[in-house]
Amino acid sequence: MEGRMQGKVQQLSDSNRRIMEADAAPPRRVYQAWKGSNIFFLGGRLIFGPDVRSLIATVCLIVIPVIIFAAVVSPQLAHGYQNQIGGWVASVSIIFTAYILVLLLLTSGRDPGIVPRNSHPPEPEDIGESSNLSDWPGGQHGSAGLPLTKDVIVNGVLVKVKYCHTCMLYRPPRCSHCSICNNCVERFDHHCPWVGQCIGKRNYRFFLMFVSSATVLCIYVFTFCWVNIGKIMDTHECTFGRAILKSPISAILMLYTFVAVWFVGGLTSFHLYLISTNQTTYENFRYRYDRRSNPYNRGLVQNFIEILCSRIPSSRNNFRAKANEDSAAFASTLSMGWVLSPPKMSVDLEMGTKRQAVGAEDMEDLHSQIGSSMGLERCGTEPPHFVGRKGCSEIASDIETFAEEFGMDNKFTERKKTVRHTNDNP
Repeated sequence: MEGRMQGKVQQLSDSNRRIMEADAAPPRRVYQAWKGSNIFFLGGRLIFGPDVRSLIATVCLIVIPVIIFAAVVSPQLAHGYQNQIGGWVASVSIIFTAYILVLLLLTSGRDPGIVPRNSHPPEPEDIGESSNLSDWPGGQHGSAGLPLTKDVIVNGVLVKVKYCHTCMLYRPPRCSHCSICNNCVERFDHHCPWVGQCIGKRNYRFFLMFVSSATVLCIYVFTFCWVNIGKIMDTHECTFGRAILKSPISAILMLYTFVAVWFVGGLTSFHLYLISTNQTTYENFRYRYDRRSNPYNRGLVQNFIEILCSRIPSSRNNFRAKANEDSAAFASTLSMGWVLSPPKMSVDLEMGTKRQAVGAEDMEDLHSQIGSSMGLERCGTEPPHFVGRKGCSEIASDIETFAEEFGMDNKFTERKKTVRHTNDNP
């Protein structure tokens, strides 16, 4: 037992030493201390999702067909019509592709509307009287005794907002936590793997412009490939099959763009419908507003104006600013040599059920850790060199803190009384 506790005290000393070294080091930037899963480039000027590598595939799917079209099909058009039409067709396709790539960068390389995390949970008195526990069996609370939901009024309609244990805040209406990027995003629509970024309040407009422009490009390439096949049929007075044999690249591009237009064109149509009803993809699949009142629907015209013409808000994060790291909070998480966090509840508002993220085995292990640490109360029986590392009251306070965080303060108190009774009656 003595050797085990010495090891834990040594871990505490090492943790405190690392914290002191971190405090003495030059301050880091926000993007360097970022707790989400994002990847930053150019010193925090560009922010991407963790799946940013998928952008390479997306760019290739756009650029390679256009290069083939400009290098093969356009010269055939110029030769068939005996004029400069081929050059104009190639130039337009290249310029339009460059425009699409800019939209892709604006979609994937900017803050989608990330809500900054709190360093500490909100105080219960700051929540107000709108908190609601009636929908939760047994009146369950989140971390720090906070209610899991609270009610807000949106356009005269009562809307429930949930508490996010990761970001330690009550999410604003229409905000959701992306499990891939590990951030709460305002007006969260979805996480798009093709652009490697969340689609939210600050990049939704560029996403819509990207998919709609990609649809136009597919139609453009398909049309001129069809024109090229038709010109070959007229020039050589042959059938459609023979014309394809004379220009197989045109046929391949026609097939490729025909398949692609169903994807990007269908996506464009779906999002135009969402805009017309002022929904997000998440809300459409989650809440089904077609079956009940949508508090955000302001009418067809106003919905399009809000999404396409309103001012895009500035980012709430300055990724290049100096990070304000909380050493005390960092020290408390490492006080036993390994990181602990309050148990998270995954809550389904519609089903009214909850799932405990901390498993029974983890709780059993935590109980045994705290139970074995009760020997710290027996300061008088420990060797002097062991007690001198760190006071018993200080270590015991750390244990009490973890016991309260995990809702085990009652069992901790009972074990504490038992140990004291044993010490009083040897």
